[in-house]
Amino acid sequence: MTSCRLCGSTDMTGVVDLGATPPCERVLTAGQLDEPELTFPLHLRVCTSCWLAQIPPLISPEETFTDYAYYSSYSTSWVEHARSFVAGLDLGPDSFVVEVASNDGYLLRHVVDRGVRCLGVEPSVNVGAAARERGVPTVTAFLTPESARAIVREHGRADHVVANNVYAHIPDVIGFTEGLRTLVADDGLVSIEVQHLLTLIERNQYDTIYHEHFQYYTVASAQRALASGGLAVVDVELLDTHGGSIRLWARPVEAGVAPSPRVADVLALEKAAGLHEIAGYAEFAGRVTRVRRDLLRFLVSAADAGRTVVGYGAPGKGNTLLNHCGVRPDLLAYTVDRNPYKHGKFTPGARIPIFPPDRIAADRPDYVLVLPWNLRDELVEQLAYVHDWGGRLVFPIPMLEVV
Repeated sequence: MTSCRLCGSTDMTGVVDLGATPPCERVLTAGQLDEPELTFPLHLRVCTSCWLAQIPPLISPEETFTDYAYYSSYSTSWVEHARSFVAGLDLGPDSFVVEVASNDGYLLRHVVDRGVRCLGVEPSVNVGAAARERGVPTVTAFLTPESARAIVREHGRADHVVANNVYAHIPDVIGFTEGLRTLVADDGLVSIEVQHLLTLIERNQYDTIYHEHFQYYTVASAQRALASGGLAVVDVELLDTHGGSIRLWARPVEAGVAPSPRVADVLALEKAAGLHEIAGYAEFAGRVTRVRRDLLRFLVSAADAGRTVVGYGAPGKGNTLLNHCGVRPDLLAYTVDRNPYKHGKFTPGARIPIFPPDRIAADRPDYVLVLPWNLRDELVEQLAYVHDWGGRLVFPIPMLEVV
């Protein structure tokens, strides 16, 4: 990677190199286990001109999202997060809401319940079909300036455009942002939720670095990215989702709305953490190495003691962790997941078998390694039954914890 995809600068500095891994959502069938598996470098760099952290665009969104293994509605807490968000929107009978990367309708179904006109824009054929089955109008498309114009011609401009957990997933930042601006009315709002680079760095959340995520934002770099397409950040909220996210509220630049004091407050937090200069990134790679060593030490010790360790969840972030740490079925017998799409398949790279969740109760393992650690509160409650036979939960991030 020789230049920044946002500002074009060649002043790029390495932050952490995780080696080479396969695409994190490309689960394998049994028939694919004897076939070669492509891996791609996973090296996070930061542009010291605009401070956008990014990885090379080695895998296109079309390769990942045309047929996608992630369904948002399988997370109870995420559906509740969406419901609460929609409940707080100022919507009237004539409002129109568009969500980009609307997945299986996990959010817009709450807009439908309010009787408000809405439209999902979802590139994945399979999850978009699930949304339509729920009664959520959905078009199958990637957001580009061209597709945005086509949507506006047919449906009009939106009062509110939602883009949750997608702004990191697009290599063409400028084109995607122009698409957002095209969709939103001149007096409308755009809301974006994306993981905050501040918490990623501070809490060792390196497993959220994977090929689907092309860039990693601070508020400072997000301001520059949104401005590239004609949008201005007017407010920001700090969220607990995904281990620490930011919700950016933006309006068209020509609206001339001044940013709230909260924008300056978060920018000050980022500056204090050193993320507006190279110093804030210097120690991250060392902390990543510590996470890897601690997890491997635990798994090897458990195996030597004859203890059984299985996983819970098969999220993309878990595959970064397993592959970077070199974990294989000899250390993690299997993992389970609520998504039936993944049952009977194997995690990419590590090739850990994936089973339905009831396998844990049947086998009564000594330890359950929780891979979607960002859902900790939800999963501690769901997995409380593990303690019935003396089993314990293990959280690998931000540091190894056995509870």
